[in-house]
This record gives sequence, C-alpha cells and structure tokens, in this order.
Amino acid sequence: MSRAVLSIGSNLGDRLAHLRSVTEALGDRIVAVSPVYTTAPWGGVDQQDFLNAVVVADDPELDSRGWLRLGQQLEAAADRVRVQRWGPRSLDVDVVTCDEIVSDDPELTLPHPRAHQRAFVLVPWLDVAPDGTLTVDGERRLLTDWLADLDDAERAGVHRTDLRLGFHPEDREPDEGERRC
Repeated sequence: MSRAVLSIGSNLGDRLAHLRSVTEALGDRIVAVSPVYTTAPWGGVDQQDFLNAVVVADDPELDSRGWLRLGQQLEAAADRVRVQRWGPRSLDVDVVTCDEIVSDDPELTLPHPRAHQRAFVLVPWLDVAPDGTLTVDGERRLLTDWLADLDDAERAGVHRTDLRLGFHPEDREPDEGERRC
C-alpha cells in the first residue's frame, strides 16, 4: 500500500470547491483530512490569501509518481495555469511525503523540499498526525519541532476556519433509514 501526505491549496475562483474536488476525487482512499485554513501567500507575490488543507490517502495502485500524476490531473481539472512561481492558482496539489521514499528527482523531490519551512503545510498536517515526523537532510524530527523553528510571522499567517471538505461523517447526507429516525 502507498500512503501519501498531500498539501492542497487554492486562492483563485471558488477556493473551497477546488479543495473539495480533491477529496471527492480521492473518495475512499482518504485516511484523514485536516480542517481548512486561511493562509497568507508564501513567496513574496502580492495575491489573495489561500485556503489550505492536508489530506492523507492510501492507494495500493499508486506509487509516488502515481500520486504526482493524480495531483497534476486534479490541478488540470481545476484549470490550473502555471504563470508565475508561487503565484495565484486555482488548485495546488503537492505530494509532501509518500511512504518513506526519499528522492532528489527534480520532477518529484521527496519529502517535499520546503514542507518543513511552511506553516501552511505543518499546521494542518499536525491536525491529522499530531505525532507526525518529517525527515529533512537525514534529520528526522517531529512536525511540532519543525513548526517551532519557523518565524513567528510565518506561523501567524495560518488561521483555522469552520470550513469543511466534506469528508467528515457529519457532512454527508443522511441515508433513507436515518431520515426516518
């Protein structure tokens, strides 16, 4: 089985619908979904705030490149256009980790080379993996330790919302038997 941690974000169009398109496409492969956060843009480009979340998913049919291709397909379905590095986007799906794979391939570097520097990845990831770890340059540390190393301004730009991605049992429609009760 292949388990991936995916960081998803959007700051163009119907941001929540773009994030929900990921959880809808993943369906029963989802293990956990974080709450949705509003986050300040990263990278110095003037733009609208993002909605971000982290999804943990399992699929025995996908390897790390399969997760990358799936993420790219989801981005294409959301009309993602790559115009400016760290610029606005309808949907961004990053493979943060996949199993314990370490790769320096320029197409898919694993773990994601900047995940430990981004509160918008670490904070939601902690919601679904409070004891989670991330290995960077051979150093395995708790996510909380990586987060503590970040600048206060980086952490302050991440705010939990009441928005949901439809994965929680309370977000589904009751079935016919439940409606009668």
